[in-house]
Amino acid sequence: MRIATYNVEWFTALFDDENRLLADEGWSRRRNVTRAAQVAALGTVFRAMDADAVMVIEAPDQGSHRSTRAALEGFAAHHGLRTTRALRGFASDTQQEIALLYDPAKLSAEHSPSDLGAPRFDTEFALDLDVDALPDPVRWSKPPLELTVTPAPGAPLRMIGVHAKSKAPHGARSPEDATRIAIANRRKQLAQCIWLRHRVTAHLAEGTPLIVLGDFNDGPGLDVYERLFGRSGVEIVLGEGGEAPLYDPHAAEALERRLGTMPSTARFFRKDTNRYLAALLDYIMVSEDLRAREGRWRILHPFDDPACFRDRDLQQALLAASDHFPVVYDVDLS
Repeated sequence: MRIATYNVEWFTALFDDENRLLADEGWSRRRNVTRAAQVAALGTVFRAMDADAVMVIEAPDQGSHRSTRAALEGFAAHHGLRTTRALRGFASDTQQEIALLYDPAKLSAEHSPSDLGAPRFDTEFALDLDVDALPDPVRWSKPPLELTVTPAPGAPLRMIGVHAKSKAPHGARSPEDATRIAIANRRKQLAQCIWLRHRVTAHLAEGTPLIVLGDFNDGPGLDVYERLFGRSGVEIVLGEGGEAPLYDPHAAEALERRLGTMPSTARFFRKDTNRYLAALLDYIMVSEDLRAREGRWRILHPFDDPACFRDRDLQQALLAASDHFPVVYDVDLS
């Protein structure tokens, strides 16, 4: 089975309020990319992925007139994809949803936020964020999507789609303000990852195979504030201090190196430096029983993946489609 995670920047801006694709020459929310160009590029990328299931991060908005499911299924029909079914979970407070787009001939999926040792992601989690010995309420603006996925054929497994808090200091008016916002955002991001790890631990205790995938807006050695807190959110979710571990080879490589060339899954243009910033933000973490099946991970990176680099149409599509690149995981689940 092939499973992927893909953060599609401003996917919702490619649809009208009737959930119809806007494949026209108007500007998309992508820098210097029209809606028609982004729609076409996404079709090329989704066909190249050829995944049985894609955890779509920043999926189209769900609202009074908008439907995440209808938009994604319409997108799949427009491009003739075999991933014809879409499923979302708890509502997001933003225009960015988390949804699974999948091939119903290869698997079934059900939103199943069971009662475990930590609160469900549509509630609150009490955690001291500012070291004042008083618990602070933590909420997800984009609640993780907890699924039971059953391959055909195969035994059920658990899957959690994640879009963790961004640490970027949006709205800062001074360097001091940027520092304050960045530290507060990192506290929230770490708190979300601690909450997620509690859920992960409870799932692993049940003995069901588990995949945790999505955009963590974090990674080992990613920013200077990690020194202040001593660890990244990714390390927390992977497991520490004898906890049952999850595994992602790109995270493991980043943890081992810390310096030098790192894997990357995202590429952002920075106006202040007039350069692009590469970052490892997207992961597919698996439980030890799945790791033992010796699956294969791949980042569809336009420059670092040789096949993507040689295929100039795919390379340009990856650059036009989003500021993130897909992560793909192939594993035998039969």
